[in-house]
Amino acid sequence: MSKVFCDISTSLDGYVTGLNQRLDAPFGDGPARAELHRWALEAAEENAVERERVIDAGAFIMGRNMFDPHRGAWDPEWTGWWGAEPPYHGPVFVLTHHERDDLVMDGGTTFHFVTGGITEALDRAKAAAGDRWVSIAGGASTANQYLGAGLVDELRLHIAPYVLGAGERLFTGVRPFGLTPVEVRHTAATTHVRYVIGS
Repeated sequence: MSKVFCDISTSLDGYVTGLNQRLDAPFGDGPARAELHRWALEAAEENAVERERVIDAGAFIMGRNMFDPHRGAWDPEWTGWWGAEPPYHGPVFVLTHHERDDLVMDGGTTFHFVTGGITEALDRAKAAAGDRWVSIAGGASTANQYLGAGLVDELRLHIAPYVLGAGERLFTGVRPFGLTPVEVRHTAATTHVRYVIGS
């Protein structure tokens, strides 16, 4: 049976993106993208192990806001932020309130649009993943829903040495739960912490 991990970058004060996400600012206002993802974008070699782990899953789940800046009915021309070949190379289940046909991309990524909520998306992702892990890819709202429902086995945080002050916060509305740190690694751009949840 597949296990579930959530792998996400966060500021020191708990924000995973800035406010007012939109087409011309996918990470919102302010320096969120530059500061939170410096470890993956500018210090890739030093953080190669963690970069590989982000996409080492049999299936992925993300919220609509991570896939698309628009709201309401789908723009059929929009195929995500990643160009013709997204980095996932597997099935991605996108939570949405609006139906859309599957979207097949280059490199083995297929986006499936799920209108039945987080449990349906997880059931479908686990079936697709087989014995491999399922990744809760983000954003904050999606991560919080799965964490709040107790559906995540492992949490992997990449904590940037930066205070954003505002944005979309991790752990908002989440019930109390315990975590056991099983790995900590520091680089110049971030501190990587891996937790097992509920043990």
